[in-house]
Amino acid sequence: MPDIRPGFILPSAAFTINPKLIKHYADLDRAPEVGDLVYGRVANLGEHGTLENKEGRIHMVTDRTRSIFVYGNRYAPDYFEGVIPERKSREVDLLARSGVVGVMRQKNSAVKDPTRIEVMGFVVDSEGNPINTKDHPQALPRSPLNKLKRRSRMILNVGTSMNSGKSTSAIACCWALSAMGHEVRASKVTGTASLKDILHMQDSGAGRVSDFSYLGYPSTYMLDENEVVGIFENLDARFGANPQRFWVVEFADGILQRETAMLLKNDYIRSRIHRLVFSAVDAFGAMGGLNILKEEYGLVPDAISGRCTSSPLMISELRNRTNIPVFDNMLRNLSQLSEILL
Repeated sequence: MPDIRPGFILPSAAFTINPKLIKHYADLDRAPEVGDLVYGRVANLGEHGTLENKEGRIHMVTDRTRSIFVYGNRYAPDYFEGVIPERKSREVDLLARSGVVGVMRQKNSAVKDPTRIEVMGFVVDSEGNPINTKDHPQALPRSPLNKLKRRSRMILNVGTSMNSGKSTSAIACCWALSAMGHEVRASKVTGTASLKDILHMQDSGAGRVSDFSYLGYPSTYMLDENEVVGIFENLDARFGANPQRFWVVEFADGILQRETAMLLKNDYIRSRIHRLVFSAVDAFGAMGGLNILKEEYGLVPDAISGRCTSSPLMISELRNRTNIPVFDNMLRNLSQLSEILL
């Protein structure tokens, strides 16, 4: 088995992997699986010219930059839809700067083709067995989830789409609750691995942060419903157990997306909501989203936020159509957020 020479990048999609495990690679005759680590190098630069490492640092990459990559699926309407290949391949697409790779199915026409990665082999242990992130979780709860016990008050952030402002709204919630003297934990339950959002939540007052990658998942797209709900329950058991704290949670993408819909239809998860914040790109999208939330999930948000609330004109449009409070997640009003969140 060839050695992996020092100087490679260990990306955030491999968050749970101890660098000491990265020693060898091998040309195995097997189909890739979600979470498999591969050793490769940049073959052709495209949309992504950077990689995020497991500490959150952003590396510039060039042709032949060497890195560990992680097989995973991605759902990103503003970028790519990609899946793991059905058989091993000598070249794959970089689907996210966190190091997730697969085969692009389709892309947003406003972005470049994906960066191409030359696969040199699967990362293997000393016995030649492939290393998979799902075999190395870091955030498993100490005890099973007790659904009957009082738990942290959950502030759930959902939205109309990718880049609707959900993360910025969740960050504002962390900031406000922390500023009011409350202990806060924060988690992102679905999406594609990236430390940026949860690190911003930590910067804004969350004492502990986590996401699905802490459990060994490079992404959540195309997981079975039991796995997606299991991720929520594991994070809830670990980070949402103290009734004296708040737990700020984000579901990625929009409320029409497959995994988000699975979670919102779950009775237990709906029962956990203390406050629901709905983010939208524009006022019209917000009104459509309110209708879907009520008709399909039986939910009425406690507040509207997102990118639309940076515009006073859109705020006026919303206030003419709904009595639900609207808060600007950029110009944060602590008094208003205290009334919404507590």
